[in-house]
Amino acid sequence: MFTEKIELVLIKRKMSKADLAAALDMTTQNLYGRMKRDNFSESDMKKIADVLGCDLNVTMTLRDTKDTF
Repeated sequence: MFTEKIELVLIKRKMSKADLAAALDMTTQNLYGRMKRDNFSESDMKKIADVLGCDLNVTMTLRDTKDTF
């Protein structure tokens, strides 16, 4: 899910995954692996959002009432 968002922003920013990996000071292989597993901690997500010039918003929505927190 987060991986899909990263890929959309990379297209918008005209950046490659290799560009993002370099900006995050990690190997391209490491980034590809994390993206394949969609495995990111909250601090990873914040760092990626910052590098991509984005605000990170995390919400929880109740399934029955659709209330968002």
